[in-house]
Amino acid sequence: MLRDLSARAILSSIADAAERWIDADFPPRVRATAAIERRLHYTVPVIDYALHRLFVALREDVLEAAIAGELGSVAALDGFVQRAGRPDAFARGVDRVAIVSSDTTIGVAIVPAIYALCAKCDVTVKDRSDDLVAAFFSSLAQERPEFRDAARAQRWTGGTDAVESDILGCADTVVAFGNDDTLRAIRAHLRADARFVPFGHRMSVGFVDVAAIGDDTRGIVLDGIARDTLLYDGEGCLSLHALFVAGDATAVAQFTADLAAVFATVATEFPAGTLDPQRAVAVAAYRKLGAFRAAGGQGAIFAPDGGRALIALDPSRDEPPPLLPRVLPVYPVGGPDDAARYMREKRLPVMAIGVADPADPAMLAFAEAAGAVRIAPLGEMQSPPPGGHHGGSPRIADFVRWIDREW
Repeated sequence: MLRDLSARAILSSIADAAERWIDADFPPRVRATAAIERRLHYTVPVIDYALHRLFVALREDVLEAAIAGELGSVAALDGFVQRAGRPDAFARGVDRVAIVSSDTTIGVAIVPAIYALCAKCDVTVKDRSDDLVAAFFSSLAQERPEFRDAARAQRWTGGTDAVESDILGCADTVVAFGNDDTLRAIRAHLRADARFVPFGHRMSVGFVDVAAIGDDTRGIVLDGIARDTLLYDGEGCLSLHALFVAGDATAVAQFTADLAAVFATVATEFPAGTLDPQRAVAVAAYRKLGAFRAAGGQGAIFAPDGGRALIALDPSRDEPPPLLPRVLPVYPVGGPDDAARYMREKRLPVMAIGVADPADPAMLAFAEAAGAVRIAPLGEMQSPPPGGHHGGSPRIADFVRWIDREW
């Protein structure tokens, strides 16, 4: 049983398995890449980038630091530990955890599953047709046989059959990714006392003050914006869905034109995948609307990468950002307060904000006003650290129940 292992032994095994997956030629990864390509229609360079970023971050020291930060120490997972001014306590993992994967984000269920396994829980993951989670769990079982019974992944039909209902109904903690309707349906299956950790569909935005960007950093910022927009075709919660740019009209227009040129370059690294016909029609309609506005002297339209990407300068503020693949609306603003006001008016569910300088105190106020849970450098929005608080939630605390020992 997994509970027979020390937490450090579990951490070490997870890190060793992840290290094997860093190799792009590792046979299970090669097979998973092909399966993800068939399912999501992303290009191989994009999938390789995503898998590398996922597994290279799963280091033992990173996971240990996150656990210690929330529980006080990794040793708390193994038994009672002393705590100054408080009773001795044991962070015992709950018995059963269920995780429902996202439709689009590559490997999003793997990180919460890893933390649940570190807590020595039995974990069942609703896997997608690419079987990525199942393949990684197989690697864990090769490291230590105790993972074989503790880490399970299976394809589900959507929570409608008896087996799936039983998995959800018996779970002590359920982590789920999906839209509001999906999350409501999942919640209805849970025990009254089960912990539910939902991650609904959200968006991410960027902010740039043109006057504050020096010539030595301008290229880095432009490249970062392009990467965060084009990676995964802009379909993730951490994709850049809207950019707010402060500065005079001439400077903002030039910055946007420079951005279009960088888009064309970055697109060679992250080429466009196959676009769903319905989404293609929506992109075409948004392009036509932008061109109509531009013809009337309002804003401008840029179509870099042979028209497979779209930048709309100064689109209408009557509507929220379109959240379309490889489409970036650029909103000229007077400053972060102006941008935050627009987001509040449209009730935008913001996950992260990408900025040129995350240390700028004004960006903290901007994030608070926007309701964001993460501030990241532009270009790093799609690479959340596994030791951070995904969606503003703890990493391991939801998978344990504390047992206090009073003398």
